[in-house]
Amino acid sequence: MPVELTLTALPGIPLVQAGDDLPELIIASLERIPLRLVDGDVVVLAQKIVSKAEGRRVDLNTVVPGSEALNLAEETGKDARLLHVILGESAGVVRSRPGLVIVEHKLGFICANAGVDHSNVSGHPDGDWVLLLPEDPDASASRMRSALENHFHARLGVLVIDSHGRAWRNGTVGVAIGVAGFPAVLDLRGEPDLYGDALRVTQVGAADELAAAASIVMGQAGEGRPAVLARGWPYSLGEGSLKDILRPEEMDLFR
Repeated sequence: MPVELTLTALPGIPLVQAGDDLPELIIASLERIPLRLVDGDVVVLAQKIVSKAEGRRVDLNTVVPGSEALNLAEETGKDARLLHVILGESAGVVRSRPGLVIVEHKLGFICANAGVDHSNVSGHPDGDWVLLLPEDPDASASRMRSALENHFHARLGVLVIDSHGRAWRNGTVGVAIGVAGFPAVLDLRGEPDLYGDALRVTQVGAADELAAAASIVMGQAGEGRPAVLARGWPYSLGEGSLKDILRPEEMDLFR
């Protein structure tokens, strides 16, 4: 039998504002198609709409940078106010050079600028707004999952994704930063290969693989497609979380 995975960008989702009921917006979009969620479906959400709904915007005009941000601004040439916000979201700076700051986010992953972003962030015209990542993306995904499962009476998975760069490779890709009802990592150790030999080390970054696929459909600029339905995921759903994806620091050979 052929294996088929379909990715459908959900239409008509408006520009999200703080306090918006995000599950209701997703349900309304699905009804517009119309499409009903069924067991095994996975809803993939762009981080930006989650952050906006949760009120994670900051006006840089209200930020007074501290000494660490001022020192880092001299080193990198970046806005000290932005660096103050980045440092507030970080466990520590991993690397910095003119124009670039790589940090360990307080959620545990390594990324540029702690995920703080200017793009596609609206506000009062007099403001200089940036958007932070959700405080607890796993919890955000879990709330969405509960609301959708209660509405559709189906077992679902939900991913919250963001675009990150990668060591040694050019270009950003979609990665999962929040997971609910989905196996973040598939452990295939012990499974037989084509010749019956047991796999010894194979662990698949399932959440990141689906995040990257959904990110292609979402786009990266002004497409306005921040939610994607993935249907036909070829493995069983299961519980997972962001911590399953993060490599422990003692096993990290790149820091």
